[in-house]
Amino acid sequence: MLLGAIADDFTGASDLANTLAKEGMATTLFVGVPKDEASGTEAGETEAGVVALKTRSIAPAEAVRQSLAALDWLRSQQAEQILFKYCSTFDSTPEGNIGPVAEALGKALDAGIAVVCPVFPATGRTLYQGHLFVGGRLLNESGMEKHPLTPMTDPDIRRWLRRQTKGEVALVPYAIVRQGPRAIASALTEAEESGNRLAVVDAVTDDDLRAIGAAIAGAKFVTGGSGIALGLPENFRRAGKLGGTGAIFIGIEGPGAVISGSCSRASQAQLTEHLSRHPGLAVAPEAVLGGDITVAAARDFVLAHPDDAPIVHSTAAPEAVAAAQQRFGREKVAVAIERFFGELSRELVAAGIARLAIGGGETSGAVVAALGLDRLAIGPEIDPGVPALAGTVAGKSIRIALKSGNFGAVDFYDKALRVMAKA
Repeated sequence: MLLGAIADDFTGASDLANTLAKEGMATTLFVGVPKDEASGTEAGETEAGVVALKTRSIAPAEAVRQSLAALDWLRSQQAEQILFKYCSTFDSTPEGNIGPVAEALGKALDAGIAVVCPVFPATGRTLYQGHLFVGGRLLNESGMEKHPLTPMTDPDIRRWLRRQTKGEVALVPYAIVRQGPRAIASALTEAEESGNRLAVVDAVTDDDLRAIGAAIAGAKFVTGGSGIALGLPENFRRAGKLGGTGAIFIGIEGPGAVISGSCSRASQAQLTEHLSRHPGLAVAPEAVLGGDITVAAARDFVLAHPDDAPIVHSTAAPEAVAAAQQRFGREKVAVAIERFFGELSRELVAAGIARLAIGGGETSGAVVAALGLDRLAIGPEIDPGVPALAGTVAGKSIRIALKSGNFGAVDFYDKALRVMAKA
């Protein structure tokens, strides 16, 4: 293994795996820290191994523990470089988990300084003077300030990180980035010599990310969104270490369905679009907690529309989500919805659903865990940052797409089910 990655949620892991595969690395996505010998054998045959965790919204200490366990496994596979992947909107609370995990991994690796760069231009995420923009708007004006789990109220990534970490955080500004890899590397060295262990690095375009990648060719440790991975494979290719082979993805026959748990603006628009042409079933938190809707009822609804790409969703306006959280408690609502969708996905696959498109990071994690998927092969890109994936559940092949709430075109779900279908 050349590159070992640790992702803090499952949609982010598939996003990263997609980027690495597109850039020419033979890539495998491992769900959780592998424990069986077969996973070790498979890792030995891959160039980039991505370990998908579900640590974005848990207690910082537990996120650190799980991330260090993933690091131990990746190091046992002789990974030459470690990447900690988080969301391109830097989803985190003032306590963590990005800062604590980054510090812990960097310390364990004795890595010196590590880049912090959540940029992903293809989806409108850019960084200037340390401030994160989403679609041309500052992060705290993009809708992310209303996120039900990790409201992002400050676009200054250095300032946000300082609240999460013990050390100072440097900045490599855009004026230096535009000068190219040597200037970036020099600025990082200077920041490290000044005692910094994390450095926020500006980027606006893919070319900027490739320049940053070239500047950190020999770095033990890197952090960022999936965009930072654009420039990493070329370092291994230049060293003659890439084999130039990748997995072959084949679509699958069988009915498809959609599950959406995200409440982002993009997810709301995607839901509206999908409902204009396909049947849907709303799953409200109060109905789940009160027993007014059951997994069996939702399963039967989907199975009654096998050829119509039905959608089961808890997607709602932030105000409605906030009201439910205030009434029942945020954690209780999140656990109930995730458990519901996890059980539903298991029932659907057992009943013959072969293609699943999932919206939302937390929902994706719940579904993957419930299905018992332990590794996924990377297929073609559906929309920027979202690939089709192939896996096996109880000996049965399935195809699945895991979409971050903010990703995807308005007709994403139709496209996803089409890409995953047998040609």
